[in-house]
Amino acid sequence: MGKEFMDHYFKGLRYDIVKTGTMLDSLMRLYMKAQMEMEPGKRFYPDANSTIRISYGKVKPYFPRDAVSFDYQTTLTGIMEKEDPNIYDYVVEDKLKQLYADRDYGNYGIDGQMPVCFIATNHTTGGNSGSPAFNADGELIGLNFDRCWEGTMSDLMYDPDQCRNIMLDIRYFLFLVDKFAGAGHLVDEMVIVD
Repeated sequence: MGKEFMDHYFKGLRYDIVKTGTMLDSLMRLYMKAQMEMEPGKRFYPDANSTIRISYGKVKPYFPRDAVSFDYQTTLTGIMEKEDPNIYDYVVEDKLKQLYADRDYGNYGIDGQMPVCFIATNHTTGGNSGSPAFNADGELIGLNFDRCWEGTMSDLMYDPDQCRNIMLDIRYFLFLVDKFAGAGHLVDEMVIVD
C-alpha cells in the first residue's frame, strides 16, 4: 500500500505540488514586500515552517478570553486529575500513580509538587517540536512540543498576549528517566544544575 501511495505521488501529484509551491513562494515574496512597504517600522519574522530556528520569550501565564486564565505551569497532580483508563492518552501507569501517592519525586519536585510542563511567549511553528528551551544562563530547562490553541494562528500573526508554546519541563523528564524508568545511571552522566 505504501508503494502504491508513493507511486501515485511521484507519477501523478509531485509535479503539480512542486509547481504550485514555486508559484506560492514567488507570491509570498510579493506579499512580504507589500507588508513591509505598508508597515515600514514593524519587525517581520521569516517564515520558518519545517525548519529549525531560535526563538526567545518569557515564561508566563495567559488569559485567552473573559474569566479564563491559564497558569504558566502544570504538575503531576493535573495528570492524575485527568486520568481516564478508557482513553489511551489518559491512562496513568501504576508505577507513576505510586510515585505520586508517595510524593517520591527525588531531587526534581518543587514544594511538594512535580512540575510537568510550562508555557512561554516563545514563537513556535511546524517543524521545531523537540527543540530545546534554555534559560538566560544557557541551561536546558525544557523541550518545546506544542502550542496553545489560541496560538495556532501565530504563523500568520504573532500575538504576544495569546501565543504560548508548551514545553516539557526538564525536571519531569529527569524524574521519568530516574524514578519512573529506573535509569538513574543516565542522569548520573549529566551535569545537573540546581
